[in-house]
Amino acid sequence: MAKDAIEGLEPKILWERFYEITQVPHPSKKEEKLREHLKNLLSELKVEFKEDSAGNIVAYLPATKGYENAPTVILQGHIDMVCEKNKDKEHNFENDPLTILRDDGWITADGTTLGSDNGIGVAAALAVISDDNIVHGPIEILMTVDEETGLTGASNLQQDLLSGNILLNMDSEEDGAFYVGCAGGVDTLGSFEIQAEHVSAHTKAYKILVTGLKGGHSGLDIQFGRGNAIKILTRTLSSIESLNYRIAEIDGGSLRNAIPRESEAVLFLTDEESAKAKDIIDEFEMKVKNELKSVDAEVEILFKNTDDEFDKVYKRDFSDRIVDVLLALPHGVIAMSKDIEGLVETSTNLATVKVNNNIITIGTSQRSSVESSKDYIAKSVASVFKLANAQIELGDGYPGWKPNMDSKVLQISKKVFKDLYGKEPEIKAIHAGLECGILEGKKPGLDMISFGPTIQGAHSPDERVNIETVRKFYELLKGILKHLAEN
Repeated sequence: MAKDAIEGLEPKILWERFYEITQVPHPSKKEEKLREHLKNLLSELKVEFKEDSAGNIVAYLPATKGYENAPTVILQGHIDMVCEKNKDKEHNFENDPLTILRDDGWITADGTTLGSDNGIGVAAALAVISDDNIVHGPIEILMTVDEETGLTGASNLQQDLLSGNILLNMDSEEDGAFYVGCAGGVDTLGSFEIQAEHVSAHTKAYKILVTGLKGGHSGLDIQFGRGNAIKILTRTLSSIESLNYRIAEIDGGSLRNAIPRESEAVLFLTDEESAKAKDIIDEFEMKVKNELKSVDAEVEILFKNTDDEFDKVYKRDFSDRIVDVLLALPHGVIAMSKDIEGLVETSTNLATVKVNNNIITIGTSQRSSVESSKDYIAKSVASVFKLANAQIELGDGYPGWKPNMDSKVLQISKKVFKDLYGKEPEIKAIHAGLECGILEGKKPGLDMISFGPTIQGAHSPDERVNIETVRKFYELLKGILKHLAEN
């Protein structure tokens, strides 16, 4: 049974709460089942809570006896998860529980994302409720919805639900580091009405499949230069441009904040040209493998027969336009920070290609810790769409979080960390969207830090959380709460 994976792990109550979360489906925008579970749990624990119209839940935990006058601390995490699975994995994220595995000091899931982003942070906050060995002042546990697909829960938070002026965000993924800033982001989409013609009777259907890539978080992992399955598929189509192929279907990626791991297209070709295509694609695959051998060595480009049936295919000039757009769209790191060594300042992710109701929509996501740079790269992406006569849609975007190195909670947290581990923590900003910037807008002057255990491969089926760092994370959380209560 999956629960065996957490047997004997400490802190026991945190791992039990996390396991419970993994057994209740909670995709972004579809967190209803987990929200009901959490409300039932809070009722069983006799903890007062409120829920706003967006679905955010705030639980109110009284102070440890004698610390009622300590400052109120907000513990914050999001309850939705990114839903990604391996292509051969049968799993319905809206109905099926996750299968949890333990592997050499890590907890992971069987062929799917794990949801440790941000289930571990939420589980830690819930564990505090039942832990009699913690000294703390009044606590407000804020559990937001829909962080992963637009941070809409935080954006629509009912402001009067919170009274605290100190916030501990538990949505970071690196042991030994406190995060004090994050990037803002915006989505830019381009849509095209498909121009089609009938399938030629002299052609057959073939599928090109790009697979085997690591993917990953489009903010945290963008600097590694991993392969983008949509870009590779596009380059594959470009490599056979001399052949008289027709595209019947194209699809790639799944989420705006995940680097695409897989992409595919169905083509119609004559027997003679399919043989030529196979040779060209095999040769191109070797070039891609050489390019990515140090970062994505398992990449594959498959070309095979398919039984898929289609009446219509894209007109060649239309498919050429789509290929040109996908080739022209930027992807990856645009600029590194001039102030913080190793920090990506600006990036863009070519995230998805989807077809619905005879419309191809290309989804992209831009991030930057500099607002003007975010606007610039979003406009650059939009200009590619504009030149191709696409219908352009710009998302509302979300703000970044400007570092405050004089933060009182940061100074306290650094002291607690050094007392526990005998060394200084790293102080960082993150090239990803945290809810801190939005929450600061809801409560100006909010004093915040973000921290968490080591999580690798977030937003991909390779996601895993390090067991030992979860113990340290919870120990650190308890230490910070105690110090804030006593001082």
